[in-house]
Amino acid sequence: MWNKRQQRASIKSTDSLIGHGGTLEGKVHCDTNLRIEGTFSGEIICSGVVTVGEEGTVRSSIRAEEIVIAGKVYGDVTADRRLIMTGTGELHGNISAGALSITEGSLLNGSIAMQEQPTSEQAGELKSNTKKDKTAKRSSKAEGTLEAG
Repeated sequence: MWNKRQQRASIKSTDSLIGHGGTLEGKVHCDTNLRIEGTFSGEIICSGVVTVGEEGTVRSSIRAEEIVIAGKVYGDVTADRRLIMTGTGELHGNISAGALSITEGSLLNGSIAMQEQPTSEQAGELKSNTKKDKTAKRSSKAEGTLEAG
């Protein structure tokens, strides 16, 4: 009766939470969003959004699609898309991010490296130029063949 495909479709991903008063050490790999309101030490790799709440303290490197810091982070962070620091956020480490938003009142001790991201217009231009270049090469090859023959 129950098909494996039906079971997999009914399973929904949930966000992960390290609650206030909780302490966790180790390595976290997650495909969903992660919220930390307690204390974490180790390494975080997440393909979703990592949020460090106002009561959260993280002693870890963090790599995620998006990172929101409202608590304290001690370690280097890499946000593939965007890093947001709220007015209560503290970061003691280096940043690598595609976009950065720092609210007045936040504290940052470290260096910042911005990743260049192409806009959709530039990406479209690159594709159209590539096609034009290929067409030009083909026509020049055809002309070269005609001249030689």
